[in-house]
Amino acid sequence: MKDPDMTDAIARDSNGAQLNEGDSVTLIKDLKVKGTSETIKRGTLVKNIRLTGNPGEIECSTKQVKGLVLKTEFLKKA
Repeated sequence: MKDPDMTDAIARDSNGAQLNEGDSVTLIKDLKVKGTSETIKRGTLVKNIRLTGNPGEIECSTKQVKGLVLKTEFLKKA
């Protein structure tokens, strides 16, 4: 079920693979999380992603941080 305000733009990872709701992705770079002292390490597997209205971002949760929004340029499909 799509929201009417969502665009039909396709979210793609750093390699150009299409990302879908519920996919698993791997980080390709260490990322510091704003507002916390946490760093999510390269190679971290993130499961069950959620797409946002922006094709350059996804929502997800990790063991360290819940409710995280990541840019797709730092991800590759697992």
